[in-house]
Amino acid sequence: MASVPIYPCKRAVYRGAGEDGAAIDWERCEAVELTDTVTGKPVKEQTSVQACWSPEWFHVRFICKDSHVVSRYRHRDDPLYEQDVVELFIDETGAGREYIELEVSPHNVVFDARIQNDGMKSITASDVAWDLAGLETTVTQDDKGRRIYDIAIPAVNFGNPPRAGGSWNVNFYRIDEDPQGLQEFQAWSPTGEVNYHIPSRFGKLVFEE
Repeated sequence: MASVPIYPCKRAVYRGAGEDGAAIDWERCEAVELTDTVTGKPVKEQTSVQACWSPEWFHVRFICKDSHVVSRYRHRDDPLYEQDVVELFIDETGAGREYIELEVSPHNVVFDARIQNDGMKSITASDVAWDLAGLETTVTQDDKGRRIYDIAIPAVNFGNPPRAGGSWNVNFYRIDEDPQGLQEFQAWSPTGEVNYHIPSRFGKLVFEE
């Protein structure tokens, strides 16, 4: 399988005094497109992802074409991964043994957990009771009807927080169901199968000024 991608994560530039997602100058942040996680081919419903950082926050934005929404869950840590959802996996040490799984549904419901993995492709433990401290998420629609997910994670959640020259292993994912009930599994770094829990396939996010 092809080598994993690298994302140059720029330091955030804020338009206003605050550090919320809406105030970020996203135009300076590189956008990457998600593809089919098995084949790496283009997907039906386009998804682009951007990320940036500050010493206090890690920001991610998903922009999704979404003509049909399937999302009945309404409570934190419901099994959002069964329906439409965007997902962010963060392995801050790069060891492939423990990482954060964060999901946001079209209704802005959150699932977050600490995952332990055998380093290959199997979950050995999942701490769903754990929550990201101070997490902020919003889901809005733009004038083109696209669904925009803004995620802001305080840096205090990380033992290896964002800093210029540092890096994490990450992957960006999306599950999207069509009106016929068929699910499309998307990834930034394709895993080669319908399994997102393959740490060796996570891409590398490099923090830059």
